Amino acid sequence: MTYEAGDAARFARDASERGCPVVIAGGGDGTVNEVAAGLLDGKAGPDTSLAVLPLGTANDFAHACAIPLEPLPALRLAISGPKTGVDVGEVNGRPFVNLATGGFGTQVTVATPPELKRLLGGAAYLLTGLTHFSAIHPAEGRFEGPGFAWEGSFLVLALGNGRQAGGGHRLCPEALIDDGLLDVGILPAVRERDLRPVLQELLHEGLEGLRRSVVGGRMPRLVIETKEPLQINLDGEPISGTRFVFGIQPKRLSMPLPADCPLLS
Repeated sequence: MTYEAGDAARFARDASERGCPVVIAGGGDGTVNEVAAGLLDGKAGPDTSLAVLPLGTANDFAHACAIPLEPLPALRLAISGPKTGVDVGEVNGRPFVNLATGGFGTQVTVATPPELKRLLGGAAYLLTGLTHFSAIHPAEGRFEGPGFAWEGSFLVLALGNGRQAGGGHRLCPEALIDDGLLDVGILPAVRERDLRPVLQELLHEGLEGLRRSVVGGRMPRLVIETKEPLQINLDGEPISGTRFVFGIQPKRLSMPLPADCPLLS
């Protein structure tokens, strides 16, 4: 059991130092993130695998990986599933396993009360998003990566190691977790009269439904600079700043995953 921030990372690091072959993160994407951070600590052993027991609100990473959502099959996979090397994203030295998001999706995640998440699960994010249209303000930023540069106002930003966040919204629909690259998707700002239908499409279909409007690509590194502080969610955990340096650590973690996991190349 964890009681405060940092517990999961400490427990995972201690287990790895003791030589445990598998550490199981029982929770949602935020728990997986914190356990992964503990296993990535320099003191932790390199041979401990990270498994997922989906007990969170939306379990986006588990859904995208086809990890069983029922406890017993998930634990069977954790103990006996084939282990695979998976990439870990990072920004300003902090890791993320699933997605880093900014803009509208981040605002929705932060604004969704824990009580509503417990009551409605992943649908809580959709309900919050539908009630927050009037509070949406585009952010401005400059983006630079290998072979990529873009500057302007944007509504949504997603950097995917995984594919979905916020209760099933596919923000990086073609991302792979073992290709050594981040999938970058930026939804530029639209005219005010087009805002509601664009955001409704985003909430129902993710960036996949707005593919023609999205700019981005696949790259191992991306630098984002903004004039105003920007809030970015790492697997659901918010950070804030005006300069973000994103990178990828290829196959940095070992995970037991289904043989037919859609995120494996």
